[in-house]
Amino acid sequence: MQFQVKQGFVQQEATDLLVVNLFEGETTPGGALKAVDEALNGLISQIIAAGDLKGKLGETHLLYGGGALPARRVLITGLGKQANFGVPQARKAAAAAAKRARELSVTRFSTVVHGAGQGGLAAHDAAQAVAEGSLLGAYRFRSYKRDANDKDRPEIAEVVVLEADGAKLSEVQQGVAAGQAVGEAANWARDLVNEPANYLTPRELARRVVEQAEAVGLKVQVLGEQEMAELGMGSFLGIARGSDEEAQFIVLEHIPQGYDLASLPTVALVGKAITFDTGGISIKPAENMWKMKDDMGGGAATAAALLAAARLNLPLHAVGLIAATENMPGGDAIKPSDVVTAMNGMTVEIISTDAEGRQVLADAMCYAARYNPDAMVDIATLTGAIGIALGSDLAGLFCDDETLRSRLMQAGELTGEALWPMPLWKPYRKLLDTDVADMKHTGGRLGGSITAALFLREFAGEQPWAHLDIASTAWQEENSPFAVRGASGFGARLLLELLRAYAR
Repeated sequence: MQFQVKQGFVQQEATDLLVVNLFEGETTPGGALKAVDEALNGLISQIIAAGDLKGKLGETHLLYGGGALPARRVLITGLGKQANFGVPQARKAAAAAAKRARELSVTRFSTVVHGAGQGGLAAHDAAQAVAEGSLLGAYRFRSYKRDANDKDRPEIAEVVVLEADGAKLSEVQQGVAAGQAVGEAANWARDLVNEPANYLTPRELARRVVEQAEAVGLKVQVLGEQEMAELGMGSFLGIARGSDEEAQFIVLEHIPQGYDLASLPTVALVGKAITFDTGGISIKPAENMWKMKDDMGGGAATAAALLAAARLNLPLHAVGLIAATENMPGGDAIKPSDVVTAMNGMTVEIISTDAEGRQVLADAMCYAARYNPDAMVDIATLTGAIGIALGSDLAGLFCDDETLRSRLMQAGELTGEALWPMPLWKPYRKLLDTDVADMKHTGGRLGGSITAALFLREFAGEQPWAHLDIASTAWQEENSPFAVRGASGFGARLLLELLRAYAR
């Protein structure tokens, strides 16, 4: 999908589909919708008065121009209540419109910048929301489908973003460029998570990340198992032992052009990328195990955030570390009661091989310390317990640094990838004590997401650190007006917004 920013008026736009908007509860069309209503001799006002168009967020209503407009069709997308309107609502309205446009087999449509007028949003922010939302809403993963009807439905090739005020064009263009970078990166992360695990092995994941990284100028290095062994990554390699697929440790580094690196903050992102998780010897139940291809969602989000940061040339030093392996019950697989030694020398007793994510993250976080970061954030589909606590809309945020926690919460609110603060309850640390090693890696069923975070805290170092548990948000079970069932790409946009906060 490509974007074109154009100065123009909606009533003069010749297009197959023209997208305008309406606030919920608005009885008289205003702005661009008013101009369209006048051209249609008050038809929209009649539809509103009849109660057939309410402007609810996610609602769309299709009309035909009938020759009264150069546009063949008009799509009205709801913005929700004006009192609740912000960037997330503008993004969702754009996503709903793009999803409907794709269902109509439209390959090119024109749209107003939702929220830049009556909505009170800055032109840049509103334009970014339009581009980002359009990409997210039009997304679909169909690589392996043979359904002719689905295959024959065309993709949206171009979106024309209309802005009547010439003084705002530059802001709109910059916002659209940012939105395109963010949306494309998030959709790429969704592609990775949606891929079947027999196609997306750790080495294939590394190949795809390297390909994308080189295209945008990221510094990239991939360490194999021999190199990890030389570094002492016994915790990570303990999980890799059960699989015939070689583990990969992917190191990405964004060094912005035209800046003095020494004067910039360094932020390290660490992503779990278990390309398939059987649970190992502590094997999972067969029901729903197929979803465990999404266990690399944190790694996908990390890579996507770094790619977008490079495209936007954000003025900060960003590091992305992706620990990729399968967790399989092979003949050499790690067993409950085994002891592994992490990169920092800490010994860990294994209680359940299905708690593999914290093992690979432990060594990756130790490696992150090499960069002396100003902040470290790990992101992982880590525990089923977080879903029991927070459901499928919220990811768990564990952080004992007020500034970093605040920045992550703000990033979640702005991107719509919502976080909820969880306690790093220190008294539970004793649940990780063991007579056999320095610590064990699980603390039992109760408070499982908390003890997992406390385990990771042992490897985080002294700089501000946060842990994001996205186990219940990485996969969307149902279709919605804004998205499709499958990988959500959760974390990609959130992490990028965090990097932008540090860059500012």
